[in-house]
Amino acid sequence: MENTQDPQNTQSALPNALPGWLRGLSARLLILTAVFVMLSEVLIYVPSIARFRLTFLEHRIADAHLASLVFKVTPDNVVSKSLVLELLSNAMVRGIVLKRREVRTMMLMEEMPPKVDVTYDLRGAGAVQLIVDAFTTLAMGDRTLRVVGSFPDQSAGSLDVIVDEALLHKAMIDYSTNIVKLSFVISLLTAGLVFLSLRLLMVLPMRRITASMVAFRKAPENANAVIADSRRGDEIGTAQRELRHMQDGLRTALTQKAHLAALGVAVSKINHDLRNILATAQLVSDRLGEVEDPTVRKIAPRLMKSIDRAIDLCSQSLSFGRADEAAPNPTAFSLRALVDDVAGSAGLPDDGSISWRNLVGEDMVVNADREQMFRVLINLARNAIQALTPEERQGDISIAAEWGDTGVIIEFSDNGPGLPERAREHLFEAFTGSARAGGTGLGLTIAKELVQAHGGDLTLLSSGDPGCSNGGTVFRIELPGAPP
Repeated sequence: MENTQDPQNTQSALPNALPGWLRGLSARLLILTAVFVMLSEVLIYVPSIARFRLTFLEHRIADAHLASLVFKVTPDNVVSKSLVLELLSNAMVRGIVLKRREVRTMMLMEEMPPKVDVTYDLRGAGAVQLIVDAFTTLAMGDRTLRVVGSFPDQSAGSLDVIVDEALLHKAMIDYSTNIVKLSFVISLLTAGLVFLSLRLLMVLPMRRITASMVAFRKAPENANAVIADSRRGDEIGTAQRELRHMQDGLRTALTQKAHLAALGVAVSKINHDLRNILATAQLVSDRLGEVEDPTVRKIAPRLMKSIDRAIDLCSQSLSFGRADEAAPNPTAFSLRALVDDVAGSAGLPDDGSISWRNLVGEDMVVNADREQMFRVLINLARNAIQALTPEERQGDISIAAEWGDTGVIIEFSDNGPGLPERAREHLFEAFTGSARAGGTGLGLTIAKELVQAHGGDLTLLSSGDPGCSNGGTVFRIELPGAPP
């Protein structure tokens, strides 16, 4: 039967399969610390057991040398059998042979000399060889050893002793047992201290951070879910402070978004009714425009413009309220023809105070959503007209386009007074980026979103800069693509 179990669910279930006391970071740190300490003790034990074996055999050589001195105080170098056995027992050897000037002299030996299994020369033995010999003794432990060493007084000659390996093996086992016990105690003590330190310095702060993250995820609007600030100067303190700042910023943003969402619902309802009211006012203003009274004819155009702006504001607000803007439907169209359509719908003054210059080439064909690009250019055009209307000088709006390395580049410029510094800081932010009193800044916000949906970008190239030819404002639209 085919296994349909999800691998991702299997991986996520693995931590829950562990015992409860192993799931925490503290227990894992305790176990790892104990294991590492024991590993360090093992690395220390290897040379130390070799050193212990060497010291044991050197002591046998020294004891044998002391035992051999008895011949210097006895007449004719003769000692009794009982004294020989006692000296051998005290030296923990079974035989002693002295060699001076290439002459070997048996000094002390049991009645029946034992058969030697292996010979070890302690003179000049290397560290690696001593370690190998030590573990060989631990593995076997029942041989008879012939050990060759130098005199303790560094005099010429050598001293051979016959040693029963069982005594050495037992001493090494006792030493190893003590080392294991000591290592176990040291590992537990070290692991406990490290565990306590890490728990206080890392685990508990990390638990507070993770608990705050979980609580904040469940209820981000709850002020109690925000982690407390930290005065620690290390990385955990930095992480805790940054988490606090992030939670504060996210909580503020979520609260603002909730308020804006509620406000958006209310504005949508108000816009629906307000547009009906403005439509009636527009009909009345059209009738006023037919009145022959000079005063009415003078006031009526201003009233009509104000109503048109109010209707435009309602349309922009409703358009911005649609978070799920339709995806672009690219088609090939003439950019010059589109700019002409924008000029006819932008509401240029009839008195010719603002000139419209279409500098786009006849052969400029782009592949984009024509309706959305119309909305982008109409928003830029209306902003430019509003900026130029109060000016006493002749206004000028120019649109030019050319092919760049990555696509088409459209420059929309005017010779207006430029944008103030405060407006530039929040130029493409809704309700904050308007350069005129009473504006919402929705036009540029919607235009930038539409261009970015095409994979391009809308940027402010210059505004009121001294080096600019007309001193006005220049926007750049970059759309990806290639010439057809």
